[in-house]
Amino acid sequence: MDDGTAPRRDAATRAAYSGDASVFRRVPAAVAEPRTVDDLARLLAAGGPVTMRGGGTSIAGNAIGRGLVVDTSRHLTAITALDPDARTATVRPGTVLDDLRAAAAPYGLTFGPDPSTHARCTLGGMIGNNACGSHSVAWGTTADNVVALRLLLPDGRALHATRGGSGDDRIDDALRRLRDSHLAPLRTELGRFPRQVSGYGLHHLLPERGFDVAKALVGSEGTCAVFTEATVRLVPVPAARALAVLGFPDVFAAAEVAPRAAAAGALTVEGMAADLLTALRAQPGRGGAGADLPPGGAWLYCEVGGVTPSEAREAAHALAVTLGAPAHVVVDDPVRTRALWWIREAGAGIVTRLPDGGEAWPGWEDSAVPPERLGSYLRELYDLMRAHGLRGVPYGHFGEGCLHLRLDFALDDPRGVGRYRAFMEDAAGLVVAHGGSVSGEHGDGRTRGELLSRMYSPELMRAFAAFKRIFDPEGRLNPGVLVDPEPFDLDLRPGPGRDALPVTPVHALSRDGGSLAAAVDRCAGVGACRTLHTGAMCPSFKATRDEVHSTRGRARVLAELLRGASLPDGWRSTAARDALDLCLSCKACASECPVNVDMATYKAEFLHRHYARRPRPLAHYSMGWLPLWSRLATASPRAARAANAALRVPAIAAAAKRAAGVEPRRDMIRFAAPTLRAWLRERGPSARGGSPVVLWPDTFTDLHEPGAGRAAVEVLEALGHRVLVPPRAVCCGLTWHSTGQLKVARSVLRRSLDVLRPALEAGLPVVGLEPSCTVMLREEAPELLPGEPLAALLAARTVTLAELVDRHEGPWPFGRLDAAAVAQVHCHQEAKGSYTADLSVLARLGVDPDVVAAGCCGLAGNFGFEPGHWDVSQACADRELYPKVNAAGPDDLVLADGFSCRTQIAQGTERRALHLAELLRAALP
Repeated sequence: MDDGTAPRRDAATRAAYSGDASVFRRVPAAVAEPRTVDDLARLLAAGGPVTMRGGGTSIAGNAIGRGLVVDTSRHLTAITALDPDARTATVRPGTVLDDLRAAAAPYGLTFGPDPSTHARCTLGGMIGNNACGSHSVAWGTTADNVVALRLLLPDGRALHATRGGSGDDRIDDALRRLRDSHLAPLRTELGRFPRQVSGYGLHHLLPERGFDVAKALVGSEGTCAVFTEATVRLVPVPAARALAVLGFPDVFAAAEVAPRAAAAGALTVEGMAADLLTALRAQPGRGGAGADLPPGGAWLYCEVGGVTPSEAREAAHALAVTLGAPAHVVVDDPVRTRALWWIREAGAGIVTRLPDGGEAWPGWEDSAVPPERLGSYLRELYDLMRAHGLRGVPYGHFGEGCLHLRLDFALDDPRGVGRYRAFMEDAAGLVVAHGGSVSGEHGDGRTRGELLSRMYSPELMRAFAAFKRIFDPEGRLNPGVLVDPEPFDLDLRPGPGRDALPVTPVHALSRDGGSLAAAVDRCAGVGACRTLHTGAMCPSFKATRDEVHSTRGRARVLAELLRGASLPDGWRSTAARDALDLCLSCKACASECPVNVDMATYKAEFLHRHYARRPRPLAHYSMGWLPLWSRLATASPRAARAANAALRVPAIAAAAKRAAGVEPRRDMIRFAAPTLRAWLRERGPSARGGSPVVLWPDTFTDLHEPGAGRAAVEVLEALGHRVLVPPRAVCCGLTWHSTGQLKVARSVLRRSLDVLRPALEAGLPVVGLEPSCTVMLREEAPELLPGEPLAALLAARTVTLAELVDRHEGPWPFGRLDAAAVAQVHCHQEAKGSYTADLSVLARLGVDPDVVAAGCCGLAGNFGFEPGHWDVSQACADRELYPKVNAAGPDDLVLADGFSCRTQIAQGTERRALHLAELLRAALP
């Protein structure tokens, strides 16, 4: 096997794969990322237990194991055939669902099952779990849409399973004997309703079902064979669709109506309670979420198709009237529709935090009952929750009787683990009493395998065991799942011992009770950070496709560090350091992650301890202390010009970069001559008479590129303001914060607050020009200095230039520019702020921006200047920034408020980007 696919046994990789989206942790012995089917065969031939993994979004714990974990999502991603006439596609196991849907879309086709993780889940995982999704009410489960499977058995045999057989006579004979000896339970206990996916699908072997071995293996959770290729059925997409959102007084009323909506032909019948919306609105920056929802305490999302948009809208309204919904809205605008669906699809992540901030966990995650029983089942389930003192937020596929629910099990306490077991056993009894299934979508895995004996007869359980032995007689594939299941309370990820490494965070971590372990465990594992083609999170994963360099992978590494078992070196761990090394600290995860994992903050906390009382990388001394060195270099214009002249000499620049620990392919930044503050002193005080504002002279604007600052002064004065600057040097501490020098960052912030005290107490606004510094003042200062009134005051008083200009009520002094532009939004502004005011200002200027949607430019402060980061830095820019800038016309503008963004654009293209202040000055008469 070539070096690129040799199993990885390093501690960071094993830690990153220790969890999926479930409550379990299993640290594997090794991880492999095969490139070819031959690689897969060699991995199986090596012996030992094997667990297959796709996107790792399993909520039941069926994508983790203690042996070899085989990740197909990095390389085995090809769509090998697509036949629009036959309406079929053939895919490799690592193919992401959205990639298949995109390939089928030009032919008006799609793959019917669509879990909420469609942007990162793989077909291999979907087949393993018999995934369903919101449209399965119309288009069926994955089993309904699988035509054929090519598989490898542990002994090396290759199978081609279809309707009619497996291609292996010995196996087919064994399967027929198994079927014929258990006909009664196969016919009476299995296949009773669409969302009964627990156990093996042995009913597909029945003669009346065509002895479909492929369908029987769907949902086997990687316990029987390793599939190398699948042929799946595609379905036609309606020409037009409209979404009817129906409001009901409570979740029980919604559940009662759901079966009627499904019977009426709705393509989706998704339900959620108001608790989910409350949990979402409790998150920072999402207080206005769900504004398009109709009044109610619960909602059904019913999608309806039509030949034309008007026909779809009329059908959606008619459905709402037919069902007698007390309130409803019909939406067909793509933006509004996407926003509404996002609430439902982010549910798995959102509800890991209850509205009051309490933790909630999967376990009783996706039970299902016949749809007509959902209302009564829900009422009794709520009674059971109250009896056990548990809270949770229900949502799910109500049209098919499938319910998602996370509960506030106290899994970090042994007594809480005991209550978890007691509830799970009682809930299993309840769902069986309603004729239901302990799993309705995600498979049984480690969560529910132990409960199958409560649902099925001993005879059927023996049939399940015999089925696995036919394919995997030695029990090598995904051991502990389905057959001979592990206890569902064994090795829980948030269980006792998760905070064995004591730590008092420097940040307040106010939303996590000051606990770094609780903050890290925000990561629910749903894998939103692994989305490749959309969004800003996670740029290093998008560049590398390496789980270790995803937000989720890093969270798992930090969790193992705090647990102290697989990463026993504590804060000195080089494995954790290396896993965090490619984190750009862009903060995209702090907003795009459904539960706001803030890896930039966790990285700063780690670096603070990792390098305590020991030498740091050179870059931490050069770029981490950049405000100090820049102030020394710009002590006079002559000194700054001399430094700039010296750095233009190649030999001197190369030596300086080596001494400073700077990537040799980078150009050195320049120093201001004169600085912004020097220019202001020479210019004299701002014109008197206007309302005073404080201009924050950040390091980058003051000491490196003062042009934006000079422009901002002129713009503010044109708006009628008197511009003030702090009487002494101030700094937000950004560079020390990003390099984990947190004590210095706090000290710098405190000194700056003392300088600003009179202005803050006078109620003056503080105008920030550099987005990263503005976010430091607004977001990080109160976390680094909790309980400090001035820090809270500074956060409240800080505004961006765009916000100040946008809410200006006096005469508008700017003319129209009437130009097109490429706009790069700074990643911190996108994550922890808003670009709305900027867009409003640009619209008034007549500037039409093409906003780069890919997030971080790739430079990210010191990140892009550090050795070893060049490839990732350039890959981030190559996603969208460089192509759009290079494609811009000569008269088009390029906009970027961030110093790093402008530097990346200047060093990677032939263009120079403008700060908004410079654009506004250009629009002045």
